[in-house]
Amino acid sequence: MKHFAYVGFVFALFTVLTGSPVLAQTTTPAPDQSSLGDYARKVHKDPAAKAKPKVFDNDNLPTDDKLSVVGAPVDPNAGDSTSPSSDSKSAAPASKPEDDQAKKQSEWKSWQDKLTAQKSTIDLASRELDVLQKEYQLRAAAMYADVGNRLRNSGQWDKEDADYKQKIADKQKAVDDAKQRLDDMQEEARKAGVPAAMRE
Repeated sequence: MKHFAYVGFVFALFTVLTGSPVLAQTTTPAPDQSSLGDYARKVHKDPAAKAKPKVFDNDNLPTDDKLSVVGAPVDPNAGDSTSPSSDSKSAAPASKPEDDQAKKQSEWKSWQDKLTAQKSTIDLASRELDVLQKEYQLRAAAMYADVGNRLRNSGQWDKEDADYKQKIADKQKAVDDAKQRLDDMQEEARKAGVPAAMRE
């Protein structure tokens, strides 16, 4: 019985001795340790933390001011290489939308004139091709209608036939090239912003 009392006493003493440093550690912080809240308050009050550069993201990106992404800010009073003088630059903003619109209209008109000229070239080449084909058909019909003439002039007709076919092929290629050029010009005009009504 004494033995059990002794074991119980030792166990109780061991529990008290090992538990008290843990209890002391959790209840009273050491002088060099501080809580997370104390650290956050210290950082918030620290003036060095306010000296950090401002970081822009989608939430705080300015919408009413210009943002320089790379390089030093541009001096608005500095001379511009594209403008002749600062006086004309100060007067330009008042009439800029009208000037831009007039310039666009002028470019569109130029494109329209080029496209019209190309269409005229295609029409002319197509008419010439039609004339050549009809002339060839008439000559061929006349030649094949008279068997005697065909037999007497077969060599000459073969040469004329080859010439007509070559001229027709050349003219057809010219028409096709002109149509391809028109398609390319219309695509360039579309990329340049020319309205569809002026391209067609």
